[in-house]
Amino acid sequence: MNDRPRQPGHNRILEVLPPEDFDRLAPHLVRLDVPHGDVFYEMESRMKYVYFPSSGMISLVSQSSMGASVEVGLVGREGMVGISTILGVDETPHMSMMQVAGVVFRLETAVLKTEFKRGGALHDLLLRYLHAMLLQISQVAACNRMHNVEPRMARWLLMTSDRTGMEELPLTQEFLAMMLGTRRAGVTQVAIELQKDGLISYTYGHITIKDREGLEETACECYSIIKTEFARLVATLSQKSNVSSNELRL
Repeated sequence: MNDRPRQPGHNRILEVLPPEDFDRLAPHLVRLDVPHGDVFYEMESRMKYVYFPSSGMISLVSQSSMGASVEVGLVGREGMVGISTILGVDETPHMSMMQVAGVVFRLETAVLKTEFKRGGALHDLLLRYLHAMLLQISQVAACNRMHNVEPRMARWLLMTSDRTGMEELPLTQEFLAMMLGTRRAGVTQVAIELQKDGLISYTYGHITIKDREGLEETACECYSIIKTEFARLVATLSQKSNVSSNELRL
């Protein structure tokens, strides 16, 4: 594989693997340019592959039998989609969809399991990442139940920015409404208020964060809880590489 995902800005887990560990995976990694809206897994589908984003972002979406959808997790360049495979789970309870277009590296699940069972660096990194994702999913579920649309939307925009490294996000209000599990009218009203307060600017298909500090003050405490846990993950990654925590931030 010529395009080795081991440069700044690429997937953090692959980036910090020791050379001998990475070299066992490299022949099996396939680089994919994935557009917005592409689906990696449908609910209850078999996970033949796992995916390591190096740019863009992937949403984990829960769907009801009535067709309603709500996002329960986000995965960016800090992690991997398909983390439950290391627990021996072959089917996913969530739909996984490319929310912000970017590059991912695909790996066969069987190859991942073989490397994980070695008990080396990848084993330790994925267990640490699994813990962070479990906290994120449970916190987002609580957030969707307890908090109003405005703080949830602020939290969501900040989490998306953290994982993509982008302040200008290619998002429509229709898509935001689906991710937040609310009506589009509610998202529209919140976007108007946030724009009036100078926190964001909005044109169709694009939301730009203008005042990050103000947006953090608007977000619910769920954002800081999740951010703190992923900061610990980044610190763990930086300890296993020659890259500083600042360079390895989400």
